[in-house]
Amino acid sequence: MNDAIRHYDELLAEHYSWMVGMPFEEKTAEQRALLTELGLGTGRHGVGVDLGSGPGYQSAALADLGFSRVIAIDTSQTLLDELAAHKGRRPIEPLKADIRRFADHVAPGSADAILCMGDVLPHLQSHADLPRLFADCFAALAPGGRLILTFRDLSQALMGLDRFIPVRSDADRIMVCYLEYEPQTVIVHDLIHRRDGSDWTLRKSSYRKLRLAPDQVAAQLRESGFQIEVSKPAARMWAIGAAKPV
Repeated sequence: MNDAIRHYDELLAEHYSWMVGMPFEEKTAEQRALLTELGLGTGRHGVGVDLGSGPGYQSAALADLGFSRVIAIDTSQTLLDELAAHKGRRPIEPLKADIRRFADHVAPGSADAILCMGDVLPHLQSHADLPRLFADCFAALAPGGRLILTFRDLSQALMGLDRFIPVRSDADRIMVCYLEYEPQTVIVHDLIHRRDGSDWTLRKSSYRKLRLAPDQVAAQLRESGFQIEVSKPAARMWAIGAAKPV
């Protein structure tokens, strides 16, 4: 099993929405504004694909921007169930699948936009998955279709105590992660303390993420045939908007 899939199944999915720290519709509005900033305007659109949708913030944003069908793909049934509970009448289709096989579910040339946001890209199993995923995205997009990525730039290793990162805390839950850098990957150790009455319990798990640099990702997109339209920091991550030439 992919390290990230195991980690989400065993620990992170249960706490994911709490980590986000805001209600579903508020987070959706934030992501809708970000997509607009990255070039996806409101209007009549066809198919949108959300790779690694989680509980559906970006999927809902696509629907709100006018996409007539949104395919939300994730490996976590827990998070897909949250999406189903929150999507309302939006035309979102939750699909449990590996994003590396999304082309099995999306016809060539049928998508107007594909998203891979929220740091999903570094969850791929190996660097070799990156060009294959981008090639599949290029094939699935219609001419003029857009691919939008956000991911954390992990190319520069943090040192010393900077590797301990507080994620969120409240009266009953505290989450901290610790980063352990390797040449091509970083091991993310998630530690979650939770109050049970007067006692605290600790749950912990770790998984590897790919160390990706913006220039590296942009170069691989160009090799796959994409034109880079925007590449910039956005909401504590790096965002890239790319287009399939008309």
